[in-house]
Amino acid sequence: MFAPLQNDSFLRACLRQPTPHTPVWLMRQAGRYLPEYRDTRAKAGSFMGLATNTDYATEVTLQPLERYALDAAILFSDILTVPDAMGLGLSFAIGEGPKFATPVRDEAAVARLAVPDMDRLRYVFDAVTSIRRALNGRVPLIGFSGSPWTLACYMVEGQGSDDYRLVKSMMYSRPDLMHRMLAVNAEAVAQYLNAQIDAGAQAVMVFDSWGGVLADGAFQEFSLAYTRRVLAALKREHDGQRIPHIVFTKGGGLWLEEIADSGADVVGLDWTVNLGRARRLVGDRVALQGNLDPNVLFAPAEQVRAQAIATLDSFGAPANPDGSTAGHIFNLGHGISQFTPPENVKVLVDTVHEHSKRQRQTGA
Repeated sequence: MFAPLQNDSFLRACLRQPTPHTPVWLMRQAGRYLPEYRDTRAKAGSFMGLATNTDYATEVTLQPLERYALDAAILFSDILTVPDAMGLGLSFAIGEGPKFATPVRDEAAVARLAVPDMDRLRYVFDAVTSIRRALNGRVPLIGFSGSPWTLACYMVEGQGSDDYRLVKSMMYSRPDLMHRMLAVNAEAVAQYLNAQIDAGAQAVMVFDSWGGVLADGAFQEFSLAYTRRVLAALKREHDGQRIPHIVFTKGGGLWLEEIADSGADVVGLDWTVNLGRARRLVGDRVALQGNLDPNVLFAPAEQVRAQAIATLDSFGAPANPDGSTAGHIFNLGHGISQFTPPENVKVLVDTVHEHSKRQRQTGA
């Protein structure tokens, strides 16, 4: 059904296997910083018009691969498609973040929540299959979802938040309601990601974008426990191929070792974490993904190169003293900014490949 994979460095790094260079991809790599993306969105008429149209979603997913030697593609979609399929009414206005028409803020609203019929998300699965075919084996395709906690945050707040007052008020005053919502979300996310795997995704990623806003203790109870539930339900193989699972918790550096024990193959790190220290902490449990500050890409090209090299040197050569391999996937510590100069992305990607090849030659 799909062409053989020509560049498997990303999948190999996820599983801590040797690679000729450190693979690199960028969160939000298909997006507003590219003029061709803005042109396609204008044709689509809206973000959801883009995401729900198979041809447009395929087109924008492949756009960054035409410019840069990236080692993976990521499905063009949004983390909030699952609650939208629950009937909460997701919308995007230009220049604004996502909004739900029907937030979940009381007992009756929580009681109405149910795992959506996955047919309501058929447009996502059709896009996965279309993108996988269009890639023609060039690089692997990553599918994704928001984490149960992050979805709950948006579902309660109704949009992005500066203080998380509404969702935390529910969590502290009615933890029973929050646990009910999280249980529904976890089942829905697991079904959603498994359907993406069936459609052709070769790795899947859980974005716990709001996990880091929680207090210690609350993170473990309300975020990590439900991410674990998702990971435990995910397919680990499809069509005879291992499917790596990635978890990224923004602000989760404090809980790195606990996240590494969650059942994920790869732990994504934001820019506040020292990669070398993280490597020592996790040992051979997981591969690591990250973690350049996205704002580095606003600096002159020579500084982009220097910071990319510093990030790679912080992780170090991939070989361990015992001869095993420590997996590293180069990425940003969060999504790429819409204001990023596209030419600096090429500098970054090329530097990662060039310097990581030198690391393997010298062992340093």
